[in-house]
Amino acid sequence: MPIQTSFNPKGRQELKHAISVSEYHVLRRKLLHFMKRDANAGANGKYLIRSTYFDNFDNKILNEKKEGFLNRDKYRVRIYEKDDHVINLERKSKRNNLTYKSKCQITRAEFEKMRTTDILWMKQDERALIRDLFFEMQNHQIKPKTVVDYEREALMYPYGNVRVTFDTKVQSSLQNTDMFNKHLPMVDVLEPSLVILEVKYDEYLPDAIKLLLQLSDTRQEAYSKYQLSRMYG
Repeated sequence: MPIQTSFNPKGRQELKHAISVSEYHVLRRKLLHFMKRDANAGANGKYLIRSTYFDNFDNKILNEKKEGFLNRDKYRVRIYEKDDHVINLERKSKRNNLTYKSKCQITRAEFEKMRTTDILWMKQDERALIRDLFFEMQNHQIKPKTVVDYEREALMYPYGNVRVTFDTKVQSSLQNTDMFNKHLPMVDVLEPSLVILEVKYDEYLPDAIKLLLQLSDTRQEAYSKYQLSRMYG
């Protein structure tokens, strides 16, 4: 049985849909008969994700997303439950219709240097992803732009390496990037009547899961949490 991970070097398929809260409750009950909860989740099956996204003054990353570029990269720094014990730098890449992810751990001090554009140390860093980010920061002037919080519930199915997530309570810090401030002021950017459904899988989506999801009845839209977070600036 394959190890489940969202970091497949061959790329993964990714679908995003906006569904109503009532649809979420029905779908979740159906899927729990076949899928397992994420073992890292809390007692309620959910966990909090906080990410700081990078962009530049011209909103290069945001505009590439809006315009549907087939080849694009998005950098973010991610923590869980507002805790700085594990801090990951991640790059999410789109190549045609496939999604690729890379990540490496960084320290809080390293992130603070990125925030203040103290980046020369990154040029010769042993971590390739750090060097790649240095190139983007140096040549495209991207830097930490906004913090996004949301609550996630994740379900997994081994065949096809399927991961279904439900994201709610999406909030943005606007352009405040003080991500380790547990009292960082945030504003809601997702309608409370909506849930973001994401479906990720490798080569195929098993028929059993496809039937349960009833994808033809949902509204597939570009519900990027980063894009939502930039609604107000």
